[in-house]
Amino acid sequence: MPAAIEIRNLHKSYDDTAALCGIDLTIKPGEFYGLLGPNGAGKTTTIGIITGLVKLESGSVSVFGKDIITDYRFTRSRIGVSPQEFTSDWFFSIEKLLIFQAGYYGIPKKDALPRVEEVMKKLGLYEKREEKIRFLSGGMKRRFMIAKSLVNDPDILILDEPTAGVDVELRRMLWEYLNELHGKGKTILLTTHYIEEAEKLCERVSIINDGRIVTEGGPDELIRSLGKGSIEVRLTGWQERDGRRLDGLSFAYEPGEGDGKLIFSVDDPEKELPHVVELVSRNGCHIHEVKITKSSLEDVFVSLTGRAINE
Repeated sequence: MPAAIEIRNLHKSYDDTAALCGIDLTIKPGEFYGLLGPNGAGKTTTIGIITGLVKLESGSVSVFGKDIITDYRFTRSRIGVSPQEFTSDWFFSIEKLLIFQAGYYGIPKKDALPRVEEVMKKLGLYEKREEKIRFLSGGMKRRFMIAKSLVNDPDILILDEPTAGVDVELRRMLWEYLNELHGKGKTILLTTHYIEEAEKLCERVSIINDGRIVTEGGPDELIRSLGKGSIEVRLTGWQERDGRRLDGLSFAYEPGEGDGKLIFSVDDPEKELPHVVELVSRNGCHIHEVKITKSSLEDVFVSLTGRAINE
């Protein structure tokens, strides 16, 4: 089966500014894929090219094996997109706008209505269906944009910052719904500024920086590749001379009132934990508490880009 989305050597510039510098990307059918990067890294440009809103400079993009330029009718019919910006007529009701959206895909009103109602109910919009979009809260507008991307029941769902500016409760609700859609076989491409979102939802992620893909892999795989973590042991009975009997492990000792902390720097905290506990216990120390700190996807991001994701 061909890839859901395949990008090869994609370039795009705006005047003298390079937005994409030859990126390659393959997203499998049914995959939940994250595209992470700081502001201006090229995420939205990539999505714009896939959906036909931005003209590519060179390279190729295909959707289920069909070129987005020569077979644009096919490729656009298979994609639903929820952009960052609100892009709808502010003077129509939610329900009418969703029916209009279905009409752009050639879906008659009688066929569109059941689908529109289903999506509105799933996203908590049904009670607001007669409201004009200009009167909705920011969270409701974001739900509407996702509903709009789903009215044609696309095989591929592209979400550009879908939870930007929404409260925690709504974010969790959207995560559940996206997982449900993914469980039904939809391919989902997500850009987000919330690292936790990518860690929880995505099977694979790419990190893009200055128009180039700097790494790709599963979130856990990328975290392990950074090789940073620590084991913190709160204990009593520690003597400085005991450090010689810790097999050369890298550690620091922080004294406290009546007890202290040994902090070990290790690549894989969970793997090293039994060994560390054994060595400390063998030295006659009494262990009160053990804490593990692992690297996160955000640590990987900062390590590779030199910036926090919101910069």
